[in-house]
Amino acid sequence: MSLIVKNITKKYGDKVVVEDLSFAIEKPGVYALLGTNGAGKTTSLRIILGMLSKDGGDVLWKGKALDTVSANVGYLAEERGLYPKYSLLDQLLYFARLRNVPRKTALSRIEYWSDRLSVNEYLFPPKVKGKKVKANKADQLSKGNQQKLQLMAALISDPELIILDEPLSGLDPVNTELFKGIIREEIAKDKYLIMSSHQMPVIEEFCSDITILNRGKAVLQGNLNEIKKSYGRVNLFVKSDVEIASYIESFGIHITNKTPGEYQLKVLGEEQAMAFLTKLIQDKIPIVKFELREPSLHEIFIEKVGDVHEEK
Repeated sequence: MSLIVKNITKKYGDKVVVEDLSFAIEKPGVYALLGTNGAGKTTSLRIILGMLSKDGGDVLWKGKALDTVSANVGYLAEERGLYPKYSLLDQLLYFARLRNVPRKTALSRIEYWSDRLSVNEYLFPPKVKGKKVKANKADQLSKGNQQKLQLMAALISDPELIILDEPLSGLDPVNTELFKGIIREEIAKDKYLIMSSHQMPVIEEFCSDITILNRGKAVLQGNLNEIKKSYGRVNLFVKSDVEIASYIESFGIHITNKTPGEYQLKVLGEEQAMAFLTKLIQDKIPIVKFELREPSLHEIFIEKVGDVHEEK
């Protein structure tokens, strides 16, 4: 079982917004689509889902063209889509029916997720003085609680393929951890996930393979660990109880950032870093921290796409 995206292209007039994009998810896990605003991430996801027509290419699921009518796919959109004036429970039951989930099964899943996401009071309001309280509507909920309901709608069919477009956007720290826990649970169930996010630490936490888009084109693809290894261990973080600027200068090491007491340096490689460390030890310089590591995904992203402030 796999998802294969092959050479998909989308144009609006003369403007190409997605150009010849290809990637594959051949085993359960999370695949990341990264890019600045306007890079083509959401357009690509909508093409995969069949929500937008494509001008070329194919999207295959289990060896056949992906058809979201018959395939069990869940989608959490970046732009939330609850109906503002309708009962929340009725909406979830409606979304479940669209996915051919029997009503009894749907109610059971709604009860589970409403408890898991702490939204019972909005879906199943208690009686007050013997009278049933009127059920909440979407426009009466906070943005975070609306997002929880959207996640419930995405997971109501227990989908095999889950597409999450900026799933943690706008969440407070508590709900961010809650959503992360649910994503981990879905991974543990051997689900296939595509995640789009601007939050690089989240991508590093969950995703093994990535595509970075810039102006509709893939500028970097592959296994994240292998990509980072290819850059080498060139980021050096040094903290000392004494000033070491003269030592850094004598080795010709580039300073990328400096905070009180700590330097972030760019070295040529491990050999230069070890020579620098040896000199500090020989001169009995007190070292609090000496950490040599690969570049972060954030640094790689900035290198590949430049200024993050792109147009929509």
